Amino acid sequence: MPENRVVQGRMVTPGKLAEMIEGEPVMDTEAIEDADRDCPDCGGDVIAVGYMPSVTEFVTGYKCQECDWKDDDRE
Repeated sequence: MPENRVVQGRMVTPGKLAEMIEGEPVMDTEAIEDADRDCPDCGGDVIAVGYMPSVTEFVTGYKCQECDWKDDDRE
């Protein structure tokens, strides 16, 4: 069962969180997890979600729960 989290005042599913990070819908997602790091922009809590933007790629995306900051683990 996917665990929803509040991001910038809105409840989001893992799929919606991945879409916020990627900028478009993704194929598959894992559960949202705490990233154990603070946002470099506002100091807020950062959460992480693993997802597949395509059949050949797996990405871990990071999103601040308080502001617009986002990142992923791509090189």
